[in-house]
Amino acid sequence: MVMKKLASKKILLNHIDKFPQARIMVVGDIMVDHFIWGSVSRISPEAPVPVVRVTNESFHLGGAANVVHNIHALGGKVYTAGVTGHDGMGKKIVQDLRALGISTGGIIVTHKRPTTKKTRIIAHNQQVVRFDREETSSLSTNIKKRIISYCRKTLSDVDAVILSDYDKGLLSQELVEEVIALCKKDKKPVIVDPKVEHIAMYQGVTMITPNQQEAGEASGIKILTDEDASRAASFLQKKIGCEAVLITRGEQGMTLVEKNGSFAHIPTLATEVYDVTGAGDTVVSVLTLALTTGASKRVAALIANYAAGIVIKKLGTASVGKEELKKAIQKQNYVLNGGTF
Repeated sequence: MVMKKLASKKILLNHIDKFPQARIMVVGDIMVDHFIWGSVSRISPEAPVPVVRVTNESFHLGGAANVVHNIHALGGKVYTAGVTGHDGMGKKIVQDLRALGISTGGIIVTHKRPTTKKTRIIAHNQQVVRFDREETSSLSTNIKKRIISYCRKTLSDVDAVILSDYDKGLLSQELVEEVIALCKKDKKPVIVDPKVEHIAMYQGVTMITPNQQEAGEASGIKILTDEDASRAASFLQKKIGCEAVLITRGEQGMTLVEKNGSFAHIPTLATEVYDVTGAGDTVVSVLTLALTTGASKRVAALIANYAAGIVIKKLGTASVGKEELKKAIQKQNYVLNGGTF
């Protein structure tokens, strides 16, 4: 079956060169990704668990803050709205963002919950265990009103909005509906990296980017093949009335289904997968950047796929630089065609 060519390296690179023109607001669950690095040489005599000899530790912007970091790393101007605790990790997030020159005017500090922190212990390039410090109850009405007020004030300065949902309490039905309504009024696209439990909240958004497990759970379809992924994406697209669904599928790449029924299966570019931590953040960041520069949803998805292929070869929470992304595209030979490759 011969299919019309829809993308070339030149087109992809031209969109990436326009990334610095993009202005994006990220609303979502801000957190810290904490990594403890070490090695294992023995099993504990106290219990059948490995003893990790710690050699290093690192802290990274995580969750919605990692989306912000990814957009910034690719040259886009970014605004963020979210919540941190009145603690050391919250201060670190604000300091790190300010050091990058990113506005923190939309970050609200509260005494009533800690800053979400995910701690991963890594030994010999393998995650041994993860433990979370968090409070996921719904935020107060006052905080929600302040977030909405910031969004209303900032919306005229941005081209698109990303909702980064890690189910930590920020993105409630009330807040999401209000943000979507504001964006529709201003004709600004809304791209969502959703959680399964909240899929129904995102009625009428532009696009959602669930991973394969989330898409399977939300649709009730066990995804084993490309056809399964297409059916799941189509189900979700109809369920929430969005323009498109992009399912990220790890080693199987991505599946895109649009409102008109067209689809594309995009194979992964990574020859080795070391760590998928934060890969979804990179995908939604690059996808939105590309869309704001006028890329079609298929072309935007392809650019995002290149970026995902880079970050999953890195250990820990990672971002992609503009030149790094362009270099990856220049190395590859295939282009996006019709519904499949």
